Amino acid sequence: MFITFLTFAENRSRAADFIAAHNEWIARGFADGAFLCAGTLDGASGGAILAHGETREDHDRRIAADPFVIHGIVTAETHSIDPKRTSDALSFVRQTE
Repeated sequence: MFITFLTFAENRSRAADFIAAHNEWIARGFADGAFLCAGTLDGASGGAILAHGETREDHDRRIAADPFVIHGIVTAETHSIDPKRTSDALSFVRQTE
């Protein structure tokens, strides 16, 4: 499982130029079953994505294809999470040993 923070960067002022493509990219992530949640960070400083079901390499490749990342609207920082406890609704993300 991954959480990726998309923090606004130097080209933030161009976000409106790429918002439609960024939203299409997010929709593809959900359609592919990779994204579990996407939303805005406090203070309108960017966004975050909770993802599951891909390798780290595939996830990094998906994030790199975000038009906001490509055009320097945001910088991406991804953290891996190894869920040990979850609510029942998220039990499918727990690693079994």
